[in-house]
Amino acid sequence: MKSDLNQTDTATFTLSGKTTELPVFQATHGPSVVDIRALYKNSGAFTFDPGFTSTASCESKITYIDGDEGVLLYRGYPIDQLAENSNFIEVAYLLLKGELPSDQELVDFDRSITMHTMVHEQLKNFYNGFRRDAHPMAIMVGVVGALSAFYHDSTDINDPKQRLIASHRMIAKMPTIAAMAYKYSIGQAFVFPRNDLDYTSNFMRMCFAVQPEEYEVNPVLSSALDKIFILHMDHEQNASTSTVRLAGSSGANPFACIAAGIASLWGPAHGGANEAALNMLEEIGHVDNIPEFIARAKDKSDPFRLMGFGHRVYKNYDPRAKVMRKACHEVLDALGVQEDPLLEVAMELERIALEDPYFVEKKLYPNIDFYSGITLRALGFPTEMFTVLFALARTVGWIAQWSEMVEDPNQKIGRPRQIYTGAAQRDYVDINKR
Repeated sequence: MKSDLNQTDTATFTLSGKTTELPVFQATHGPSVVDIRALYKNSGAFTFDPGFTSTASCESKITYIDGDEGVLLYRGYPIDQLAENSNFIEVAYLLLKGELPSDQELVDFDRSITMHTMVHEQLKNFYNGFRRDAHPMAIMVGVVGALSAFYHDSTDINDPKQRLIASHRMIAKMPTIAAMAYKYSIGQAFVFPRNDLDYTSNFMRMCFAVQPEEYEVNPVLSSALDKIFILHMDHEQNASTSTVRLAGSSGANPFACIAAGIASLWGPAHGGANEAALNMLEEIGHVDNIPEFIARAKDKSDPFRLMGFGHRVYKNYDPRAKVMRKACHEVLDALGVQEDPLLEVAMELERIALEDPYFVEKKLYPNIDFYSGITLRALGFPTEMFTVLFALARTVGWIAQWSEMVEDPNQKIGRPRQIYTGAAQRDYVDINKR
């Protein structure tokens, strides 16, 4: 990857009377960045930034977020435009290649992904090693990490051709692996992919078909799930993406890096947000109970929080939520499940959040996790599968970020520093002789 860093200014840092000049680079969008790479060498000091919330760890051309304005761009394209006008494969190509595909490029890419959807026959044995009640994310971490034991011809990260093959394999096999994890968890026989179906329809069939009869994919439901996948493909340098990059910086093979990303995504503060939103709806239980919980949410002394409202990044309306809200209502209309008590609670909460001055002033709008949790429940997925679906979609972003990292001439092995506050150096004394 060619660096496009453009120095526009110089910052000065003074410590103990010694001044260090630091270059300032301008981003295409967003804040300028002070390059502190020479800071320690010239001043003997590190910066302190827990969570790296004020530190740019890399240069990237893939995704941009402006939380204050409610903007999310994939390669410069607004996410809502892509979700409404493209499909999963087309957006996957965009993230990987940097541009939308021509008709022929899309056909070739789609065929390559389709030809890699099957998994090695012996990989099925891994599933039998898990307990039946194992969490599907535990299975995902183990099986994806094991792929490097089966596909030795695509683990050399210094070979561009092998990187390309590994990228296509990961994107293609993730739906098969995820569907197998689902089938295993409910005790049903595995259903394998069909080459005549599109990416998302194929995944739905692998999840919901049973051997004695054929499964007809509802296009409304498939379209909604396709949008969920597009909306979750990438989200800048979040915890799981940074984990993939950090693992990859050591030269680890791509399958191990994606497994590391899945493990990070599993955390409830990251990928489990839509599951938490659904659990909250179950806690509320009935529309009649909503006023009580709204009052609790407004009470600062009460630990209860409305999950699925507001966002750490977006201080405006989550642009993904606009698309997801429409898809959610289309699914509910197609399935005729509006009388589900949980969904009634969700729709009433949505109405209140969009009208109540308290929520509007604090910009606590329903976010993508609120709508995706409801939609996935309506589609028939159990809550423990929600993060698996998130991982399936995010694999594209992880692979794109990993590829960019490998090709970045400025990339070094990740080695965060610390401020040590433990005991000062001391001499050893035998505890029995004190």
